[in-house]
This record gives sequence, C-alpha cells and structure tokens, in this order.
Amino acid sequence: MKTKSYAVTTPTTPFEPLTIERREVRPQDVSIEILYCGICHSDIHTARNEWPGTVFPVVPGHEIVGRVTEVGSEVMNVKVGDTVGVGCFVDSCRTCVNCKNHEESYCLNGATSTYDSGDKISGGRTYGGYSKQIIVDKDFVLKITHKENIEAVAPLLCAGITTYSPLKHWNIGKGHKVGIVGLGGLGHMALKLAVSFGAEVTVLARSNGKEADAKRLGAHHFEVITDPQNVQRLYANYDFIIDTVSAPHDYNLYLGLLKTNGNMICVGIPPEPAKIDMMTLIEKGRSLSGSLVGGIKETQEMLDYCAEHNIVSDIEMTTIDKIDEAYERILKGDVRYRFVIDMKSL
Repeated sequence: MKTKSYAVTTPTTPFEPLTIERREVRPQDVSIEILYCGICHSDIHTARNEWPGTVFPVVPGHEIVGRVTEVGSEVMNVKVGDTVGVGCFVDSCRTCVNCKNHEESYCLNGATSTYDSGDKISGGRTYGGYSKQIIVDKDFVLKITHKENIEAVAPLLCAGITTYSPLKHWNIGKGHKVGIVGLGGLGHMALKLAVSFGAEVTVLARSNGKEADAKRLGAHHFEVITDPQNVQRLYANYDFIIDTVSAPHDYNLYLGLLKTNGNMICVGIPPEPAKIDMMTLIEKGRSLSGSLVGGIKETQEMLDYCAEHNIVSDIEMTTIDKIDEAYERILKGDVRYRFVIDMKSL
C-alpha cells in the first residue's frame, strides 16, 4: 500500500514529499486515515540526527489522531469510522515481564517506535504520522472519546502520557507541592494534569514572560528562579519537581528546592550528560528519577481521564509544508504550546 508522506532525507535538508509503503492489513491490523499529527521535540532530535542512529529517510510523528478506514478479521476493539489515536510505539515483544505488566514502553526486548524503528513485521523501518495513512496492530490502537477539539487531543499521545505517567506512578495529588520546570509542550500538560489531581503547583521559570499564561493554565504560583533571593526562599519547599526541559541546565539548582525525601522527575532529554552534586541528594535524602511514556493501558486511562475532565493541549495548527518553520519556532520557544499538523494539507 503506497501513501503520501513528508520526510527528511538528511539531517540538514528540509522536509519534502515522499511516497512510502505501508504493509497490507493483516487480520489483527487497523488501517487509519491520519487527520492530525502533533509535532514533538523528539521529532526534531530524530530528523536532525541529534540522537545518533537515525536511518534516513525518516517520517516523524507519534502524536496521531485519525479515523479507522479498515479493520482485519480479528479486530473487535474498534470499527470503521471510529476516532482513534496512535502514540509513541506500535509494537513490543508482548512476553517480557514489563509487557505483561502493561509497561510496553519499557519492553525488555525493545518496543517498536512509531517511526525510525526496526519493524519486526515488515522487516523494514517504521514511518510515522507525517503521512496520510498508517497500519497499526489492534493492541496498539487507542480509543478517543473526546467529542470536540480532537485536533488538540493529538499531543496527549505523547506530551499527555509523558507527564500523566509519573504523576500517577508517584501518586501525586492533594497535599503535595509540585514544581514544574519548563512551560512548553510537556510542561503545560504537566501543569494541567497536576492541578487536576489536586496538587499545589508552581511554575519554576527563568523569566516572568509566561507568568500570565501559567496562571491561566491553572498554576497556583509562579517563581523566577534566576533571582538568588527566590532560590533561597524556596529552599527545601517542594515534594516533587517535574523537569520537562530538553536543553542543558543546572539540575542541582532545582534539586535544592526539594523537601527531605523529595523527588525530581525528569521527562526532558538534554543532549549532554548532567552533572549532579551527590551532596545535594544525600543531605536531604532526595531522589532524581526519570520517566518515559506509559504503556497502552495507562495511555488509554489517560485519554479517558482527559475526556472526562475536558483536558486537551493548547495548540497552534499548521500545515505540512510549514514543518521546517514549525521546527525553528519550537527551538525558539515560539509556540504555545504544541504544533499540530492538519493532514488535509497533505
């Protein structure tokens, strides 16, 4: 099956149209017409080979919302016409302890990423959501029950579950003081979700440029941590800090803001290894942890929760021919807070 897409063929060339091949629909497969696809910072890292190992050409995109157009004979969980989602991975071994515990993203034998991953079924590479059509195993297709603004649901498939998962894992909610580092695609979802769980939430920023936005999104407090007096005042103040920043920054500054036994959870991936002062951790029994996206079961739970509580991402729509421009604006922090591609433009 041939389908249209937009791809990059080298790390330094712009996106261009590319016809790709999708596998034929197997009995357990779902064919999806892609309606919307969010742009994640991971797309940029991959397209520009900032995480070495990209196999070109690459078609990014793992925040996919679409409409079912065909189902295989063994598919019972969705039907033609349903609105569905596809997230960051489309297969896993199904047999390891992590897969059996519904943590397919941590598959010990390696989950198959939605794009630029070895495809165990076809033997080729996976291509993502910057395209018209995708074929996905039924076990990795998610139901979307939002009744409106489904274009703004697309980023939930990555930014939403990336922040929902650690909030749920650590049982963050009422009675907890939570700091959010970075008010971008991930950070604004961490803020919305933490507030909805009942936590007292502070955005920890390097300037006051987004203070009004933070308050609009539900933040209880906004602190500029480039002011040494603020840092001193906030010392040992937070139960949890969720760090969403993908650029190099000083982890020790934020670790010092944690209470005794507090935990800083990292979901952003800077390009360089971090330098951690062990005394900052040891002196107050603090923890530094990381979190990937949740598994399929938890992602469905997140989508249902967000539909029930009317939570979507704040987005700016764009078209397929403006991906390069969108990438540059993301790198400048010039989007509030996630680009979504209208695939009608393809």
